[in-house]
Amino acid sequence: MNFTEFTSKINIIKKATLGGLDAQFLLAPRLRLQYDAQKIAANNPRKAAVMALFYPDEFQKTTFLLTQRAAYKGIHSSQISFPGGKFEQQDKNLSNTALRETFEEVGVFPDSIKIFKELTDVYIPPSNFLATPFLGFMERKPKFILNHEVSKTIELLLSDLLDENNITSAILDTSYMKKVEVPCFKIQDCIIWGATAMMLSEIKELFRE
Repeated sequence: MNFTEFTSKINIIKKATLGGLDAQFLLAPRLRLQYDAQKIAANNPRKAAVMALFYPDEFQKTTFLLTQRAAYKGIHSSQISFPGGKFEQQDKNLSNTALRETFEEVGVFPDSIKIFKELTDVYIPPSNFLATPFLGFMERKPKFILNHEVSKTIELLLSDLLDENNITSAILDTSYMKKVEVPCFKIQDCIIWGATAMMLSEIKELFRE
């Protein structure tokens, strides 16, 4: 999808009904399916927010940003995710959290991003976060400056996200599970699963509509 077509859809996306859990659960690991709203509330999850950032590449094709986390002794070591993190006291709201974290992790200034949609919260059982995704866009490709939390940026085409052939499953070892089969997106040799895949699934359904 070229970027002009993408921007022409923004007003439609703003008004569109979210796919919610039905869309998310198309790419949800079995572990996540065990948690209903009551169980999530009982766990009193911490609030977090992430940014799904769209922009044109050098060929004016619509691109979105993911990051690979740095390796560390923790649950989400080396995983692929959106820029984002936990809500802090200085944040006015969760969209401010997403903007702040995007700046801290990849160096994109908050005032250069136009947020146009808030998505359905995603519960992340291993770390007990309830993450709110936001859709934002920029008119040109940003220059990234990575902090210590990010090992690299991953830039993918929106058209590849919308391609049904890129949905599959994989058997993975994680910091908290061994040899588990999970649904995932496989795009440009990247295996994207878990909470990030659930968010992308809702995004995919929005743009398909």
